[in-house]
Amino acid sequence: MILEKIKKENDIKNLEPEELELLAEEIRKFLIEKISYTGGHLASNLGVVELTMALHLVFDLPKDKLIWDVGHQAYTHKLLTGRKAGFDELRKYGGMSGFPKRKESDCDAFDTGHSSTSISAGLGYVAARQIQGKDHQVVSIIGDGSMTGGMAYEALNNASRLKSNFIIILNDNNMSISENVGGMSNYLNGIRTANAYKELKKGVEDTLLKIPVQGEKIVQRMKRTKSGIKQLVVPGMFFEDMGITYLGPVDGHDINKLQKVLNDAKKVDHAVLIHVLTKKGKGYQPAEENPARFHGTGPFVVETGEPRMENGKDSYTDVFSKVLCDIARKDKKVTAITAAMASGTGLDRFQKYFPERFYDVGIAEEHALTFAAGMAAGGLKPVVALYSSFLQRAYDQAIHDICLQNLPVVLAVDRAGLVGSDGETHQGVFDLSFLSSIPNMTVMSPKNRWELADMLRYAVAFEYPIALRYPRGEAYEGLSEYRAPIEYGKSEMIYQEKDIAILFVGHMAKIAESVREILKEKGYFCSLVNARFVKPIDEKMIEQLSNHHRLLVTIEENVLIGGFGSQVLMHISEQNKKVQVLNVGIHDNYVEHGNIEVLRKDAGLDAKSIAEQVMKKYETVRMEK
Repeated sequence: MILEKIKKENDIKNLEPEELELLAEEIRKFLIEKISYTGGHLASNLGVVELTMALHLVFDLPKDKLIWDVGHQAYTHKLLTGRKAGFDELRKYGGMSGFPKRKESDCDAFDTGHSSTSISAGLGYVAARQIQGKDHQVVSIIGDGSMTGGMAYEALNNASRLKSNFIIILNDNNMSISENVGGMSNYLNGIRTANAYKELKKGVEDTLLKIPVQGEKIVQRMKRTKSGIKQLVVPGMFFEDMGITYLGPVDGHDINKLQKVLNDAKKVDHAVLIHVLTKKGKGYQPAEENPARFHGTGPFVVETGEPRMENGKDSYTDVFSKVLCDIARKDKKVTAITAAMASGTGLDRFQKYFPERFYDVGIAEEHALTFAAGMAAGGLKPVVALYSSFLQRAYDQAIHDICLQNLPVVLAVDRAGLVGSDGETHQGVFDLSFLSSIPNMTVMSPKNRWELADMLRYAVAFEYPIALRYPRGEAYEGLSEYRAPIEYGKSEMIYQEKDIAILFVGHMAKIAESVREILKEKGYFCSLVNARFVKPIDEKMIEQLSNHHRLLVTIEENVLIGGFGSQVLMHISEQNKKVQVLNVGIHDNYVEHGNIEVLRKDAGLDAKSIAEQVMKKYETVRMEK
């Protein structure tokens, strides 16, 4: 196998030219086989095999810096830097990350996980190179999906002023996670379809160069002006007009052409953008036919592409999707907004039934929230569905555009809590804290599938900003006998006893139940309360519990700082209550990738660990009495 010859970075340069095509085939076969067992990002990685190989052939790692936007397409990069053995533990706890990680390899120049960041980071590297008098190359690889994010244009605006080389590679596969939308997508489509671009450019140049004496001068003069040769054939000349040299489009699966254009780009003394056309999922038919399905996939059967395991039960996202459509059938003012995540958030169902009220704004979370604010101000009832970790990007818009005006926008916060294998950049463990800090914001979290349905109906009817927070995965069906109507700011008593009271947030219901069972087996009395509202907290319930219990325990899958537990603790302190409080949640740290159950155990958030913490704390309290 050719792949066996790759032991470390730059080994690809020792291969014979005829071996490169075989290597590309072996890499695709290797990735398909490995990801079919581990799960991971398949389609995006299959699409950049030749591009990554060309980058490693032209540049010298780790001296030169490759910065991958989002980073989920860096699997081939990891293979070519000697990390083949790590794929057996890909995205597992303690194993290799599915994203670039500086602590994992010197060849990973920048930690990524969210989109539209690579050009900004690359500019930072260029500035560091200039100030320190170094001479390495800096290359940022960004997808066309990430070019729908505003941060990319802020960076391009600054890149246009550079006086030294900086290479931006636009990996154009016409996809983010879902199919791309908007003006930039249309612009790039125009360039994609200009198939005769290179031929025409070369023909014009060749004709002019045949003019005796003056021909070459004419060509050079045209290249230096905004009415240059490219203006004749490339629509808009967006990048050139910004002062960034545009090269392409180039076939992203032709290694020879890629090497040539990369070497040409190295000679430019300012920012240069190479437009590379690739096919997402290339080399594996199921992924080519359904790239969104294989963007981030669980284990699957290679022969068919079908998932290895299907339990057939609804996820929280499925419940949200079905109930929202039911609400929208009866209320024509309800609209749905997503940021390039129609399938992931379940809004593809809404899109199917109500296309005129569905909006995919691309990877533009900030715009999504202000857009929703405008809708609400105009009399509509917008529901914005985003992953928790992506909602972080729109914190200012939540404050300034929604909550300051007290507008009735519903934030459907999907993938809240620990999400597992994608790691630090994707864990949804900050939303309770940053949302609870905003005046006028109400925050709810359901204990099971039925409460999610009830809370969504409540939220859409609510006349002020409100966030509904729920996790990834199968919707819990326990505690189904407890379904009291949702009342603003009111929690729900599940079991009422004495001594110890557990207050849990949302999907921690199952774990909280298990903790109580362990405590009961050990002879402790224990009440169990479903918080329901994280903001406002149910102060009346907390005071009632304080009068009849020695210890209050809060359980949440969120960072402890600023979360539900800290609010309970602050209220107890302000009221001078003598009851003790134990806050259980995520400590002040980032949570790496791995199986969720393993991560919970490591964080002390599994039932056994929590029960041990509670018993230890309670015995201390009892001795103090």
